Amino acid sequence: MSASEIQKSRVINELRGFIRKLLQDPNILEQSLVIARQQLSEGSSPAAMARIANEISDTTSVHIPEDPAEHSEADKLFLELLKEVVQEEQALY
Repeated sequence: MSASEIQKSRVINELRGFIRKLLQDPNILEQSLVIARQQLSEGSSPAAMARIANEISDTTSVHIPEDPAEHSEADKLFLELLKEVVQEEQALY
C-alpha cells in the first residue's frame, strides 16, 4: 500500500468514526452549528476556528485537538464544512 493510499484509508476511517458519532447523537450537529454561528459572527479568523474546535470539544462527544496543528484531515474538513454552512446561511439574509 502506498503512502497516499494509507493516508486516504486513515481519513476515511476517521470520517466513518465521526459519522457514527453523529448518527448516535444527532444533537452534535445542531450544537456545532450554534457554536459556529456564534464564533463566526465576528469573522472566520484562525482564532475563531480554534475557539469553535475547543467549544465543540468541551460541549459534545466530538474531540478536536486544541492546537490547530494537531487537527486531523477529518477535523479540518468538519470545521471547514461548518464555516461554509454558516457563510451560506448568512448569504441568504
